Amino acid sequence: MVGVIVGEHESLDRALYRFKRKCAKAGVLREYKQARYFIKPSERRRLQRLKAMRRAHKMNRLQA
Repeated sequence: MVGVIVGEHESLDRALYRFKRKCAKAGVLREYKQARYFIKPSERRRLQRLKAMRRAHKMNRLQA
């Protein structure tokens, strides 16, 4: 569970910013999105492989 203690002289906006960052680092939204529906392990590996190929292609294009 992610939580933030708001300091005495800290603005609510700043505390909300810290909370959002902690949620992002903990992967709360990522876990939620993955739990919405089931993806077979083979499909998950295939998607990861495609994502890696796109990332590598993009890096090669930027270096040239």
